[in-house]
Amino acid sequence: MIINTPAIVLKSIAYGETSIISRCFSMKSGKISLIVKGAKSKKRSKVSYFQPLSYIDIMYNKKRNTNLYLVSNVSFIESWQNIFNNIRLLSLSMTILEITEKSIIDEDPHPELFQILKNVLKAYNNNPNNPNLLFWFYECALLTHLGFKPSLEKGYLPGVKLPDPYGGPKSGMILEGLIEKKIDQFLEIKISKQDNKIVSNYLWILLCHHFEGMHKIKSIEITKQLLKKNFF
Repeated sequence: MIINTPAIVLKSIAYGETSIISRCFSMKSGKISLIVKGAKSKKRSKVSYFQPLSYIDIMYNKKRNTNLYLVSNVSFIESWQNIFNNIRLLSLSMTILEITEKSIIDEDPHPELFQILKNVLKAYNNNPNNPNLLFWFYECALLTHLGFKPSLEKGYLPGVKLPDPYGGPKSGMILEGLIEKKIDQFLEIKISKQDNKIVSNYLWILLCHHFEGMHKIKSIEITKQLLKKNFF
């Protein structure tokens, strides 16, 4: 079966001398693994299409008895090159990709979550005033769409101590807005260091509790430092 779908590249690795294997989050099929034969050939290089953060339209042949699909056609839908000019935005974006790769299972479509990921990365490309809010918004969306919508009334999880979500001047209000997808009202407000710490820790603890391997994310320590900073 031939599948044609928008996709966001999560990561890619070399395969042999000229090919690559790419992990993508696609709108129609969820997370998929693709083999791109001859991607590194000098005449028809396709490496640029399969760099992390690439937003592409792909066509691939889905066959039974395999979870590695051959790409037959690829093109860019949109470029988010501005992200690469800002180390803070790049670090946050790459962590979002890693979180996505670790949490969603293969071929489990989440078209609405895909749209949210696309919109968050597109917003990062436009250099938002407070990138922390977008990062937290995506964490909340991912938890919600995968069946673990945060509940601020629950102060504990088995074996886990959560920070008080209302322990900062505006932390509870911010979390409530993020969970209900109402972040516009917070885009221009000043967020204190205490709010940053509480919101960041609260959401990260939830992710680590519900999904295995989150502590192995390479970029998370840098991201934690970035999330502590104020942007106003």
